[in-house]
Amino acid sequence: MLTTLDTISSELILENPYWQYKHDRYVMPNGKEGSYFYVNTHGSVFIIPVTDDGTFVLTKQYRYLNQRVSIEFPGGGIKDGITPEEQARLELQEETGYTCSSLRHIGVMNPMNGVTNELCYVYIATGLTYVGAKPEESEEFLQVEYSRKEITSAIQSNEIWDGMTLAAWAMALHHLEK
Repeated sequence: MLTTLDTISSELILENPYWQYKHDRYVMPNGKEGSYFYVNTHGSVFIIPVTDDGTFVLTKQYRYLNQRVSIEFPGGGIKDGITPEEQARLELQEETGYTCSSLRHIGVMNPMNGVTNELCYVYIATGLTYVGAKPEESEEFLQVEYSRKEITSAIQSNEIWDGMTLAAWAMALHHLEK
């Protein structure tokens, strides 16, 4: 039987506008103490925009940590005081220039549960209307549209390699069949 761990203390090591880096001390059922370092966030959203003709809107952006271009569904961190749905609508317009008339929540995932407590809320957006992108000053996006077949091909060729995009796509496939 798997058991839970009881937190003894929690220390904030570093904080920035996007997340906190924390160090927790815990006690195991056998009385031994342990240490855990992790990223604490307000959560995130990921949106799968579907056009009226059935193509999917993704973004191309340069990812500094991997020094390479990444093709991804739009998404981002949830700002304090904003609901996941509100943030999803903001991210959709910010990154793609689209608003949507329908935003359907399809599930929640943790992008890396050994490193962060982040919960990512995944949505499918339909009824898209282009109104113009509003990227943050530090962001640059190119929008691309792919068919389902093109997404599959881009995943197989490792052109789409972002883990959250891969997970969101896997979550969405069942819902897109309906």
